Amino acid sequence: MRLFLMMGAACVALLSGPASAQAVPKKVQQLHQSLLTLDTHLDTPASLDLPGWSIEEEHGVHSDYTQVDLPRMKKGGLDGGFWAIYTSQGPLTIEGFRKARDFAILRGVSIRNMVAADPANFTLALEAKDAAPIAAAGKRVVYMSIENAYPLGEDVSLLQTFYDMGVRVAGFAHFAHNQFADSSTDPSKKPRYGGLSPLGKELLKAMNRLGVVPDASHSSDQVLDDLLALSTTPVLLTHSGCKAVYDHPRNIDDAHLKALAAKGGVIQMNAYGTYLKASKPNPERQKAMAALFGEMREGAKVSAEKRAELLAKRQEIDRLYPDTDRATFEDFMAHMLHALQVVGPDHVGIGADWDGGGGVTGLEDVLDLPRITNALLKAGYSEADIQKIWSGNVLRVLAAAEVAKGK
Repeated sequence: MRLFLMMGAACVALLSGPASAQAVPKKVQQLHQSLLTLDTHLDTPASLDLPGWSIEEEHGVHSDYTQVDLPRMKKGGLDGGFWAIYTSQGPLTIEGFRKARDFAILRGVSIRNMVAADPANFTLALEAKDAAPIAAAGKRVVYMSIENAYPLGEDVSLLQTFYDMGVRVAGFAHFAHNQFADSSTDPSKKPRYGGLSPLGKELLKAMNRLGVVPDASHSSDQVLDDLLALSTTPVLLTHSGCKAVYDHPRNIDDAHLKALAAKGGVIQMNAYGTYLKASKPNPERQKAMAALFGEMREGAKVSAEKRAELLAKRQEIDRLYPDTDRATFEDFMAHMLHALQVVGPDHVGIGADWDGGGGVTGLEDVLDLPRITNALLKAGYSEADIQKIWSGNVLRVLAAAEVAKGK
């Protein structure tokens, strides 16, 4: 999901309360900074179009609710990742497809403009081999991804346009079924296709042909089954969790984890609180947030004054109705450690869903990322294992897609 006040999409699992990250030993900080660190699901492109907001300036997670910017990436030791072109699900009509296509292309342009505006700090990455030299030069790595293939409409060939723009990972569905696949969270709670649609299978063929990595996050378990059976390359879950820890439709069970790993795939652990644990109802907060969401419209242009007004209202909601039952860093690590126990360090990574609803108590924004490295060391994982988790695994999957493309 997108964080509230990005472009107006609703999100109940949002940040509140003081940061509680514990100090990480200096030697761990140094190790973390030396690693190549990539997050596979950055919703930060939504911030790029906010009035008066700059990726170059340091912002505060408890003031404007954003979680990623250049100064915080440097301090938190995040070298980059996959910057998502997210489009919310709309009607499956020609008009709906057209609007979504235009929105997605413009969001992709915003990512490219970020890179073009500051070549000293950002570099577009197109192949797996690009990441290490970009990071070694002290720059941030910008891979591009698509969350929700809805903007492609019924024209699978449009994927070529996004590939040419730089997209190297693409998901099929989001919160609802679309023309390509079933969602794990469709309001109907019933499958539409029982996995990929016939058009979805054509889209998968196009991904494999181009070298675009298939992303099964948000899609149903049956879609993952289809991807594992049909894809000529490994599959990613760019931001997901484990059903064995918390039984939520967005998470996957151990059998699917093992099947994913058996085909060379990777699960990237998210930090989206309502997917990590059951939370107690907070009806007053939910009602107030719903009223605030009602003032927003997806894709609407928001003035600086209006955004300031909405931020003030949001902060007042946090003061009056604090989220006292948020998921914690320990909840996040429980999912990660479970996945590591089931499939090992060759098949687990990190996709926290920053600026899209991710963030828990103790892991509030990218400043807190060294805590993950510290926790993995304490759990007995080697530096080599942790390097795989932070970037080695996803780069292996991307490289496999590159080798197989065109076949």
